[in-house]
Amino acid sequence: MAEADEVAGTGSAVIGVLALQGDVREHLAALGGFPGVRAVPVRRPAELAAVDAIVLPGGESTTMSRLLVTFDLLEPLRARIADGMPAYGSCAGMILLADEVLDGRPDQQQLGGLDVVVRRNAFGRQVDSFETDLAVDGVEGGPVRAVFIRAPWVEKAGADVEVLATVPALTAAGRDAGEAAGRVVAVRQGGVLATAFHPELTGDLRVHGLFCRMAREAVAGRR
Repeated sequence: MAEADEVAGTGSAVIGVLALQGDVREHLAALGGFPGVRAVPVRRPAELAAVDAIVLPGGESTTMSRLLVTFDLLEPLRARIADGMPAYGSCAGMILLADEVLDGRPDQQQLGGLDVVVRRNAFGRQVDSFETDLAVDGVEGGPVRAVFIRAPWVEKAGADVEVLATVPALTAAGRDAGEAAGRVVAVRQGGVLATAFHPELTGDLRVHGLFCRMAREAVAGRR
């Protein structure tokens, strides 16, 4: 695995996967393919304190928000991200990392870390799910197959946010992407990475490889 070999050149890292709801096993399996990276589930504050980076999986953002409060993880996770801990969110994870959410529930809690405004369920209902091929800055080897399931998109990005990918005019099936065309679906701000799509579901590990590299570089920078 070329991406895994590239990651091996930096320090080792323990990457947690928030294990309250969503695609937890899929992210753990994807991260487990990289040398020098140990992936562990995180459900408690003590487990969060023991990791170098965190992945927020796809799932249901309002449910995850409530569970963060229930498990006393909301404030500790906010503090770790604000303090510079690398974080990656896919789909619902992107929503949680956004500073502002449109069409969210009034009681929904945000972790912050990304100076973006995202629109929840922007692509429509589950039956409107689709796949397309995306060119993602920072990911080599050609387009990434992206799966969108009740996904958000970025309505507005701050000056310090790097846009990594936008939706092309056509889906993988050759259909017109319609209103989704040109929408921002992958961003990075410092050590925080987010995608509106689910790389954990496709077997393409390159986005996870990018985050592993970010996490290991952060660990190496602290030494």
